[in-house]
Amino acid sequence: MPWNTDAFARAARERKPVLLSITASWCRACHEMDRTTYASPPVVALVQDAFVPVRVDTDRRPDINERYNLGGWPTTAFLTASGDLLGGGTFVTADQMPGILQRVIDAVRTRDGEIRQAQAEATSRDATAGDPPALDTLIDLIFSTFDDEHGGFGVAPKFPLTAPLHLALALYADHADSWSRHIVERTLDAMHAGGLYDRLNGGFYRYATTREWQLPHVEKLLDTNAALLRVYAEAAHVLSEDEYRRVASDLAGYIRHHLAGESRGYRGSESDSLVYSDTSAAASAALLVASRTLGDDDLAREAVEQLERVLLASYRPGRGIAHCDDGSLRVPGLLADYVAMIHAILDAHEAAESEPYTMMAEELAHFVVSSLWDERSGACDDRAHENGEIGLLRDRRTPFVANCEAVRAFARVARFSTDGDFRTRAEATARAMAPLAAGYGPLAAHYVLAMRELGSPS
Repeated sequence: MPWNTDAFARAARERKPVLLSITASWCRACHEMDRTTYASPPVVALVQDAFVPVRVDTDRRPDINERYNLGGWPTTAFLTASGDLLGGGTFVTADQMPGILQRVIDAVRTRDGEIRQAQAEATSRDATAGDPPALDTLIDLIFSTFDDEHGGFGVAPKFPLTAPLHLALALYADHADSWSRHIVERTLDAMHAGGLYDRLNGGFYRYATTREWQLPHVEKLLDTNAALLRVYAEAAHVLSEDEYRRVASDLAGYIRHHLAGESRGYRGSESDSLVYSDTSAAASAALLVASRTLGDDDLAREAVEQLERVLLASYRPGRGIAHCDDGSLRVPGLLADYVAMIHAILDAHEAAESEPYTMMAEELAHFVVSSLWDERSGACDDRAHENGEIGLLRDRRTPFVANCEAVRAFARVARFSTDGDFRTRAEATARAMAPLAAGYGPLAAHYVLAMRELGSPS
């Protein structure tokens, strides 16, 4: 069953736990678990007899994935009829699954009181954050995770994180700092020369399993390639490196030819036909940056045209934008959709100097304030909340990266809007994120970049 009230009402009525499977169309392990575990007759019999099975696609419902993912895809989670988490993990083999299912059945039948008490205790615990560090200290912390030998940040698995690279480029532009330049060049060279780049068909894989950028997981996603296109294009401009210009040109071609939507925008992956507002907007914005670096006016026109098509399809006056529309379910927009769309629209405005773009950006920013702003946290929730929400969707979440990007979006809108509230919201959101930044390692670069957008010294 899909994630909806009917599934959980059935679980309550039949006094059964919910088996939640979170998958992705591009995830090979997910397809393998479907082919083996969920096709095994003993597993099928147990699930049909004692569970209400629910399937969620992580790209369609990132809000559900953010709350219930247990370490990767596939996620195999067990929930109560009210949507509370009982436990679970990731990939489960056909041999292991019957025993796990039986243990869940036994636990629900015999330990219901203990489970409820544990859930209450978990709900009562609040996460705490330390005092906000100075920006210089935070920058040192971000770059302390730089891998000087192999490029990138952290060890294995190695993900192509781009926010620290944008920060390094900004610092190099400020001071011609040789260390900042080295961080960028070492990482961009290693990612392209190593196993992360598909030299046969183009595009970058999602991540590498080794510190040396080898043995990649071979999914190629739009968000990964859009982010890398933007950083290679920016590096080509800031560092005057022709090799990065060539990589940016290749990446732009890969996105245009392999990820173009059937009628609009850019698809989330090669194996997923849907267009998502956040990643498609980010791709249009990255293509606009690349068009300036490459001097390609046709590329800019295509990027703006695709952005307008996605916006026209996803936006409804008074209802905001949709995350995606698969013909049967219009998933409401999330904070990440709004901030990505605002940034892309403002990038289009800078390219075309069209007043309707600024008007639409301001309209979307007003919608974020009216629908996603949480006065208690002084920041934005990841999604709008409605009555009758299920399980962990009742919880308010203020995602760090999306809120840092919201700071930048509010600050950009504030520059042309007569509504001074946007600057106030940007500053409040920045204050709310400040105590959290040190706990996000290299991703804290999103916060430093947001503070630079606000005009704070770095």
